[in-house]
Amino acid sequence: MNVVIIGCGVVGAAIAYELSQVKGLKITVCDRQPPAQASTGAALGVLMGAISQKIKGKAWQMRQTSIQRYETLIPELEALTGRKIPFNRQGILMLLPDSSPSVEGISAWENLVEIRHSQGWHLEIWDTAKLKNICPQVNHEKITGAVYSPQDRQLDPVALTLALVEAAQQNGVTFKFGVAVLDAQTSPPESSPQFCEQLETTEGKIAADWFVIAAGLGSTPLTAKLNQMVDIRPVLGQALQMRMGHPLGNPDFQPAITGNDVHIVPVGGGDYWVGATVEFPSNSDEIPPNQELLESVREQAIAFCPELATARILGTWSGLRPRPEGRPAPVIGKLPGFSNVLLATGHYRNGVLLAPATAYAIREMIIPQGVGSGE
Repeated sequence: MNVVIIGCGVVGAAIAYELSQVKGLKITVCDRQPPAQASTGAALGVLMGAISQKIKGKAWQMRQTSIQRYETLIPELEALTGRKIPFNRQGILMLLPDSSPSVEGISAWENLVEIRHSQGWHLEIWDTAKLKNICPQVNHEKITGAVYSPQDRQLDPVALTLALVEAAQQNGVTFKFGVAVLDAQTSPPESSPQFCEQLETTEGKIAADWFVIAAGLGSTPLTAKLNQMVDIRPVLGQALQMRMGHPLGNPDFQPAITGNDVHIVPVGGGDYWVGATVEFPSNSDEIPPNQELLESVREQAIAFCPELATARILGTWSGLRPRPEGRPAPVIGKLPGFSNVLLATGHYRNGVLLAPATAYAIREMIIPQGVGSGE
């Protein structure tokens, strides 16, 4: 059985690796760019699972599945490829600013702590004294405490994606980079549901039994070629790399710190990633990066950790996140009207977090209930 995956960001690469473990599949991945570009290349890789406010249904299930899978996936990929994937196992610390009435704010978190406990996850609420003791770098009079999630993680999305590609290649997956899809050939429109027979690409025709569209923002023009346009819009995010030259606070305890939607992510060697902005397009789809917004993210990070004021800015970067218009993210399932075209796209700000669960979901659609699985 032939499967073609279009898009090789973290989601496409995770699907390719997952499917490469099923015997009897011939898998080809196409991307018009090298792997891990676009939103994957710009992501901070902060995996907010237990600390997220999603507590039931698919949104929580996918988070839980992914966080659990990463614990085995990272060592598995490192062993297969010999690559090092930076993976911060020291958890996520969420600062609680004073903007919410503290009693209400804290009780909502206490409620979440109980729910997570019943689900087998651990969260802790820290008062200001404990926060100051464990993370002395955090110093802001308006912070009323923090929530610590020891089982959430942060990883390097580019290193992860490149390892997924290499491991999938070892399992026989073919990758075609610099190849763009020009058109699609389908069964006659009167047949219901329709069937996509082949794609025309800049490297010739590719036929397959299944086509998986995991192309982020590129999914919109692709689905338009199949007359079933899935509307995915860009949302710009900017981030900075800052160099302190030494770790902030306790060198042996360096969790990702987040507050007011600003992340301070230790990446080793006294360097930190700080981000990210959330910038929507105006009338056109063009989004010029707004310097003032990036500066306000930096100022918020300094407000939380004043020492960052002395950090040198090594560089800034930006990427466009794929956000589905008028429907929740992500978009996973059959393309309406087609029997053999699957969507795994529009993950907005959670592509890295949800990649493993997305890969499981796609595998389940192609090989239901683990039929013929190669494990």
